[in-house]
Amino acid sequence: MKRSAEHLQVIVITGASDGIGAELAVQLAARHRTSLALVLAARNEQRLQMVARTCKRYGSVCLIVPTNVASESECKHLIRATVQQFGGIDILINNAGRTAQSSFTERRDLGWHQELMRVNYWGSVWCTHAALPYLRESRGKILTIGTHASLTGLAGASAYSASKAALSAFYQCLRDELRGSGVAVLMAYPHHVATHLQEHGFLSTGIQGEALRGSQMMPVSECAARILRGMDKNQSRIMLRRTDRLTHWLYLLAPRLAARLFKPAHQESAQAGHQENSLHPNH
Repeated sequence: MKRSAEHLQVIVITGASDGIGAELAVQLAARHRTSLALVLAARNEQRLQMVARTCKRYGSVCLIVPTNVASESECKHLIRATVQQFGGIDILINNAGRTAQSSFTERRDLGWHQELMRVNYWGSVWCTHAALPYLRESRGKILTIGTHASLTGLAGASAYSASKAALSAFYQCLRDELRGSGVAVLMAYPHHVATHLQEHGFLSTGIQGEALRGSQMMPVSECAARILRGMDKNQSRIMLRRTDRLTHWLYLLAPRLAARLFKPAHQESAQAGHQENSLHPNH
């Protein structure tokens, strides 16, 4: 399908059924209204339908593509279905992911590490690889949702931090490879966002979730708004709080000092991880 001269802006969002992904979809629909085509992808089709209904109230066109990003074939199908329906892609938002709170030293089976990497790393890479020819054509954007933990590490969440750190490094390299192509490669680093997952805590016991509630937690609506502002400005690294940026630089310039300053929080995370190891869906 060829794109007409006056086409809809086509935005693909993975992990769009809940949390940050769903909020990004709704805010984009509220902003662009009838000039927007949203492609909503996640495993939960029923929740995708709910998000689509909200977006359609603003006049946006919505295509739902149930997708498990841990499958390369499903990632390719997502992009193929988008192009068949709309003729191209303007923005790819890699948001799907899983989070895990588990101490590496307490685990005997590391199979779940591989699952985490397939979702958090390969899911974004597969979608990006399939979408890249169309993004080159549109001179579009790739926005990937990472985590602040990938920049500093988080005790008790080594697998999660590492999977997102790999993602961050990949997109830094891709940004350099695509320099001059017109494709913007952006990455956001949210930190302590009040998504549905975190309301129930990282652990099924709710221990860490309780510790993070309150003023430390950023509302998901504010998180999405800040990410979109960064996307509008083509910020390669979108930090949501000024303190997040300062923390990142402190770890780079004075890692021993940073480790001492943030040791209590990391110890608390590790202790919670020792009490129960679990893997939770993020989006």
